[in-house]
Amino acid sequence: MKLNKLKSSLLVVFASLFLAACTNLDEVVLDEVLGADASSVDGALAAAYDRLGDGTFVSKNVFAMQEFTTDVALLPTRGSDWGDGGKWRAMHEFTWTSGSAIVTDNWNLLTNGITRSLSAIKIINNSNDPQKALFLAEAKGLLAFYTYTTLDLYGQAPYRDPLTDAAPLEILKADTHIDQLILDVEAIIPDLASLGQNNTHTGRFTKEAAYGLLSAMYLNRAVFKDRYNATSSFNFTEPAVSGQGTDMDRVIYYTSLLIDSGKFSLEQNYFDNFSINNSNGSEIIFAIIQKIDNIRNGDNDFAYNSMERNQRASPDNRGTNGSCTTPEFYHSWDNNHDDPRFGRAYQYSDGTWFTNTETGSVPASDFVPNNSKNLPWFHFTRGMIAGPQYGPKLTSTGGFEMTADGRIKVSELYMEKSTGTRMDFTPELNFDDPTKSVFAQNQINRGVRCFKWEFDPEAGNGAGKVDIPLFRLGGIYTMRAEAYFRKGQTGAALDDVNALRINRTREALYNNAPGKALLSINSEVLYKEIGFEMYWEMYRRPQMVRFGKFDLPYTAKPASEPFRRIFPIPQQTLDVTKEFKQNFGYIE
Repeated sequence: MKLNKLKSSLLVVFASLFLAACTNLDEVVLDEVLGADASSVDGALAAAYDRLGDGTFVSKNVFAMQEFTTDVALLPTRGSDWGDGGKWRAMHEFTWTSGSAIVTDNWNLLTNGITRSLSAIKIINNSNDPQKALFLAEAKGLLAFYTYTTLDLYGQAPYRDPLTDAAPLEILKADTHIDQLILDVEAIIPDLASLGQNNTHTGRFTKEAAYGLLSAMYLNRAVFKDRYNATSSFNFTEPAVSGQGTDMDRVIYYTSLLIDSGKFSLEQNYFDNFSINNSNGSEIIFAIIQKIDNIRNGDNDFAYNSMERNQRASPDNRGTNGSCTTPEFYHSWDNNHDDPRFGRAYQYSDGTWFTNTETGSVPASDFVPNNSKNLPWFHFTRGMIAGPQYGPKLTSTGGFEMTADGRIKVSELYMEKSTGTRMDFTPELNFDDPTKSVFAQNQINRGVRCFKWEFDPEAGNGAGKVDIPLFRLGGIYTMRAEAYFRKGQTGAALDDVNALRINRTREALYNNAPGKALLSINSEVLYKEIGFEMYWEMYRRPQMVRFGKFDLPYTAKPASEPFRRIFPIPQQTLDVTKEFKQNFGYIE
């Protein structure tokens, strides 16, 4: 397999991922010299790709650090659920330590991605594969992506030269290594395929993926170089690594390559980007392909974790009543509820609308795919979900309640674990102790939920086949708008923000009305607009840091010191790898 069929068969080689060689792909501290005898180019590169989707960027792992630490999302303790030793609360309450489970688990996942990429580089480099240059560039692109994410979150990342036997362990630092990382990605562009060439697709690291990564690195370079700046006065006008203009000029350059390429276009239905059948979405530049039959089911935590247990897309699955947004983020949408990105109702094939506002019925005309039981598929509204909730209930035999004429009955819903509590998702959280995100059992309905990602109706709670975009066109527009704004080109910034607004349309229920253009822009407006476009996509924490918002208090989050802008190196890593030193502000 030459990875030209990667979309359908990337993990068909999963059995060979853990290569029968002395390289340990699960080594998380890079404390062993990379193995010298491994023969499978396919398996090594597939292993590096697979770490993206095997829990890392598709579930609550990296998401917890990038979103639960912000005003966009939190995962409170809800009565008897989600206590979990306080690990989820710690993310939002800023009480994490070097021993926190999420801090440790994500470090292990990301550094394992680095290890797998280094292994792939070594194996490919020693091969005679006819596509050696292409595959080597892809492996280096993945290495850069894992390394950049690790530097973003932890400020440090491990590295060992894969082409030198017994090479020493190096500790890369964000402030000094970001320049080299940029140069490394720029250097591989000539060897990468352009999207669609060499049978590539959005699941492969292409030239376009490199442009997206370079845009992000240049946009955040100033923060990497001055992470602890007390006033958040980052120097976004520093000369670019390449010597061609400033960092913001390079953001504009690389984002424009994508926007002007003609390969991508903004989805009129914003939520199509996050629907089950989004594989061929017009905005997706680089994504984690989750439709991997017979290997693993994929993960749908972004949707599953936000739905209540009595909200069911089919009789065989349910939500899990976990994450919600804060009042601050929800109210940032005030006077913008007609924005097509805020929410969207669903229309069934017979014309019936489900608007989540009343009881009634919908046709049982859609069926769960890949299911032999012919189960009906119920479609919830999408976006920000607030107020009383409606949907199907189960009968005593486990099916949906149906009307006499065979339609799915829609009823008002109650919380599964507090059966007398109406499922009324309240914008205000009103924790009994404002410093702790803990609800009593009869308070578990609180918090606006996010149904941005479509909930997969197939059997298996939490499984899903929605591809997860890591770079998509909407995000590229936000990066260019911010770069224009930071250069003082407010007119160009406004044009990009309005492109995101007016190219999205509402559903036919509202006559497919486009979003409304803004007449002016300032820093606060831009900040909100980036949030409207990119919420629930693992980009909020870096955004808040750039705009000087991350240290401020918000619901269940105290004012914090700048050292909290990155996470500590896990204590277990410090215990076994003397080369690492703890980040400033954390106790070693």
